Amino acid sequence: MKLKIPLHYQILAALIFGALFGSIFKIPDNAFTLKRSLSNVPHKEKIEKYEQIALIYKQSEDSIAQEFLFKRGEQTAFIKKFRSFSNLEKKNLTLKVIKSGKTNNYHSLISVEKIPTIATEIKPIGTVFIRLLSFLAIPLVIVTLIVGAASIDDLKKLGRIGSKTFAFYIISTAIAITVGLVLANLIQPGKYVSAAAQESLAAEFELESAEKITQKLDVDIVDFFVQIVPQNPFKAIASGEMLQIVFFAVLFGTVLTFIDKKKSALLVSVLDAISDAMIKLVNIVMKLAPYGVFALIAATIADFGYEIIYTLFWYMFTVLAGLLLHTILVYSAIVKGFGKESPVKFFKGIRTAQAIAFSTSSSAATLPVTMDCVENKLSVPKKISSFVLPLGATINMDGTALYQGVAALFIAQVYGIDLSITQQLTIVLTATLASIGTAPVPGVGIIMLVMILQSIQLPAEGIALILGVDRILDMCRTITNISGDAAVCVAIAGSEKDK
Repeated sequence: MKLKIPLHYQILAALIFGALFGSIFKIPDNAFTLKRSLSNVPHKEKIEKYEQIALIYKQSEDSIAQEFLFKRGEQTAFIKKFRSFSNLEKKNLTLKVIKSGKTNNYHSLISVEKIPTIATEIKPIGTVFIRLLSFLAIPLVIVTLIVGAASIDDLKKLGRIGSKTFAFYIISTAIAITVGLVLANLIQPGKYVSAAAQESLAAEFELESAEKITQKLDVDIVDFFVQIVPQNPFKAIASGEMLQIVFFAVLFGTVLTFIDKKKSALLVSVLDAISDAMIKLVNIVMKLAPYGVFALIAATIADFGYEIIYTLFWYMFTVLAGLLLHTILVYSAIVKGFGKESPVKFFKGIRTAQAIAFSTSSSAATLPVTMDCVENKLSVPKKISSFVLPLGATINMDGTALYQGVAALFIAQVYGIDLSITQQLTIVLTATLASIGTAPVPGVGIIMLVMILQSIQLPAEGIALILGVDRILDMCRTITNISGDAAVCVAIAGSEKDK
C-alpha cells in the first residue's frame, strides 16, 4: 500500500528541510567574487577570509579621496555601495582588502558578487513555481468573476456583497494596526536596541534604505476610485492591475444578465468550463509546491542567515505576536460570528494556502491556491469567492498594516521619540489608506512604511534599522493577509446564505 502524505505536510517538511539546507550551504559572509580588467581582459577571482575591505573613490588627481570601510559580515552593504557607482565612476575606484595583516589594492574594477552556493543556485526552481501561480491568477480571476457576476441576477445583491466586503476589509485593517500599536506600547521593543547595535544596523542598510525612501507611494482616495476604471482592459490584464481587472470582469458579468439568455448562457458555459480547467491547472501546479517551497526557503536562509534575528529579537517578537493574535482571535471571531463556521475547520481548510503565502510572500501569487482552498474545503460558492478574494488580495493587507504600526513605534522608541495619541491615530488612518490599492507583491510594505513615518515626522532613514529582517517578516505577514481574505470570504458567504 502506497503511503500518501497530505500536501500541507509535504510543504511543511519542505519549509523545515529548506531552512536547514540553507543554513548548511550559507553564503560566506567574508568572501566575494571580484571581476576586474587586466590588460583589457576581464579577469575573475575570489577574495576570501578578509578582515576589512574599503572602497576608495577619487574623482580626479586634485580631488580628495572618499573612503568607505566595511567589516566582515557587511558584504551586502559593500556590494550595494559598489553598484551605486556608475561605470565611469568605477574606473576611479580602488578596492583595498586587508587580510592577515596585509593590504592588497585592486584597480580597474568591473563587478563584485556574492559567492553562490548550491542553496542559492536552486532558487530558479522556486521562481518558476511562483511564476506558474502568478500566470494562473489573472485568467482564473477573470473567468470566475464573470461567471459569478452573471449568476447573480439581483444587482442589489451584488452591491450588498461588494459593500459588506469593503467594510469588512477596512475595519479588520484598522483593528490590525491597533493590535500592533497596543503591543508595541506594552513591550516597547525599541528600548532593547543598544546604541552600538543601532549604529551597526544603520550603517549596514544605509544604502538600501536610501533606495526605499526615494520611492513614492501617494494615497489619494479620489484618484484611487478613478484608477479602478481601466482605460484599456487588455492593458490592465497585461500589467496585472487587479482592481481594474475585477471592475472589468464584474461589469462584463453583470451585463450578461441583461442580454438574450440563450447567448449569455452559451458564453457563461464556456467560461465556466475554462474556470474548471484553470482550477485543474492549479491542482497540477501544486504538485510542484514542495520543491518550489524548498528552493525558495533554502535560498532565503542561505542569503539572509539568522544572525540579525538576535539583535532585533524583541522587534520581531512584537510583530509575530501581533500577527498571531490578530490571525487567531480576530479571524476566528469573524468566521464564527458572521460565517457561522468552526474556526478549527477554517484554519485546517486554508493551511495549504498559508504555507504557499509564507514561501512566496505574495498574496497575488497565492490567490489561485486560496480560491481553491476556500471553494473546495470551506464550501464557499464561486460567485462569492471569485469576487471577495481578488479584491482582498489588492486592498486587504492586515498583516502588512499591523507590522507598519509596530515598526513605526519601534523606530520612534529607538530614536527616543514619544509619539502622542494623535500621532498614533495618524498611523492607524494612514496605514489603513495606504493598504488600499498597493501591489500585493513582496516588499511593498517597506515603501508604505516610509510614507507613514513621514506623516508623523519620524526620520525615514529609520527603516535601515529593520530592513535586515524584513524578508522573514514579509513571509509571516503574508500569511495574515491571505487568512484575512479567506475569513472575510467565509463571513460574506455565511451572511448571504438566507438572502
